[in-house]
Amino acid sequence: MKRTIFALAAICACGAAEAQSNVTLYGVVDVNVEYVNHVGAVPSASNGFNPGQGGKVFRQDAGGYSGSRWGLRGTEDLGNGLKSVFVLESGFNSDTGTMQQGGRLFGRQAFVGLSSQYGQITFGRQYHSLFSTLANFIPARYASQYEPTGIMAGGNFRQDNAVKYTGVFGGLTAMANWSFGVGTTLPQVAASLPTAGGSGEVPGQFRRDTSYGAGLNYIAGPFGVGIGYDQWNPTIGTGNGTFKKAAVMASYALNGTAKVMGGYRWGQNKNQNGTLIQRDDFYWVGGQYRFSPALDFTLEYDYQNVKNLGGNTHVANPWQIALIADYAFSKRTDIYLTTAYSKNAGLAMESAASNFATSLTLNSYALPNGQNSMFGVAAGIRHVF
Repeated sequence: MKRTIFALAAICACGAAEAQSNVTLYGVVDVNVEYVNHVGAVPSASNGFNPGQGGKVFRQDAGGYSGSRWGLRGTEDLGNGLKSVFVLESGFNSDTGTMQQGGRLFGRQAFVGLSSQYGQITFGRQYHSLFSTLANFIPARYASQYEPTGIMAGGNFRQDNAVKYTGVFGGLTAMANWSFGVGTTLPQVAASLPTAGGSGEVPGQFRRDTSYGAGLNYIAGPFGVGIGYDQWNPTIGTGNGTFKKAAVMASYALNGTAKVMGGYRWGQNKNQNGTLIQRDDFYWVGGQYRFSPALDFTLEYDYQNVKNLGGNTHVANPWQIALIADYAFSKRTDIYLTTAYSKNAGLAMESAASNFATSLTLNSYALPNGQNSMFGVAAGIRHVF
C-alpha cells in the first residue's frame, strides 16, 4: 500500500509559507532463483571478445518480473489548474542490496516539472518517448529478466539532461523529448563495433550525445495503436554517430480477460563517418490472458532480422519465446514463474547486435563458444509498496 506523506511546502530555504504538497513513497522488491544453460562471458576487449566455453548456472537474481526500486513522487497545486510534479526513483539489486544504473542514487528517474490541462513538461533523468510509447504494446511489459528492452527501445532509453513533454487528450497521448547529453555509454563488444556514447554537454560540441524523439498512441475501447521515433547522436571516436529507431504497434483487448499486441521496429546505426555499423528490423507479437482474478499468463515472441552488423551481412537472426505465469496473493504480493528459450542469441536476445545490454547491467546471458541456443527458468516473489 502506498504511504502518503503530507508536508508543508512552506518549509524551504527562502522561508515562505504557502500550500501543502503531496508526497508518495512507493517501490517494488523482486527476487527469484534461476537456472540457465549455455552461459558464457560477455565479450569485451579484455577477453579478446571471446565468451569462453561457458556452462549452466544456478543463481539468485534481482528483478525478474519488475526491476526492484524505491521512489518518491509528489505534486503541489499551484492554482488555476497548474501543478508542480517531481519523481525520484532509485533502482537496486534486491539479492545483494547494491545500487543499479551504475551506482546512481536515483538512476531510474529523477525529474521535476509542471503539469496543466495542456500537458506536462519535465526536466531531468527520464525515459524517452519511444520507450514510453512502446510500454503500452509490449506483452511482457518490460519484465526485466528476459525482455530484450535494449533492442526494442535502444540502449539510451533512460536519458540524463532531458526535457520531455507529455499530453493526454482523451484516448490520445502525445510525447516529445530532447536530451542535451544522454549519459549512456555502450562499450565495445565486438572487434567490428565501436564504443559509443557519453555525457555530452561539451562546449563547442552541441550535437555530442544529444537525443530527441516523439511518440503518439491512441487507445479507444478495445483497440490501440501507436507510433514512435528516437534519434541518438552518441560520441564515437572524435565525432558523433547517428542511431535511429522508429516503430509502429497495435493492440486489441478481448472480453476483458485477454489482450493481443504486436509491432515492428526499424533501426539504423551509423558511425562518426556516416558508415553503416548496424541495420536491423525487430518484430514482436504476443498477449496477456487472465485465467482467474489471481492468475495471469503472458506469452511473447520476439524476432530480430539483423541485416548488417559491423559489415557482416550474413548474421544468424536471433529470436526468443518467453512465458510468464503470475499468481497474486493480494494486490501487493505475488509469485511468478518465468521461462524463455532463445536461438542465435542468449536470453533477452543477448548478442553483439544488442550490445549485451542486459548482461552488462544484470547477469550474463552471453552464449559461449559452440552454442547457438539458451534456455532459462526462474521462480520468484514480488512485493509492491
